Amino acid sequence: MSMTDRAYSEKRDFIRMQVEAAATLKYAGQSVSATCRDLSSTGMQLEAACVPSVGEHVEVAIESDHPSLRGLEVTGEIKRVEELDNGNSLIGIHITAMR
Repeated sequence: MSMTDRAYSEKRDFIRMQVEAAATLKYAGQSVSATCRDLSSTGMQLEAACVPSVGEHVEVAIESDHPSLRGLEVTGEIKRVEELDNGNSLIGIHITAMR
């Protein structure tokens, strides 16, 4: 399977919800404010003012604004980092566990 076929297949297999939620990214002993841009059952994309390394293990927390809904806490592995013109990075994370 070519990379193009794989990329298309992944888009069809995992529905991504477009979101704009405040998040906290923890990696390498630091905690960074981030914005969750999209979310699926197996991954998420964050925008943050940092450039972590591909392969790094991370924790991400998204707090809930509603008292009856629990926030989302995940652990994962960074699969992609794309530096943006505004100094931030788009960070693709594969979710390995949810709490």
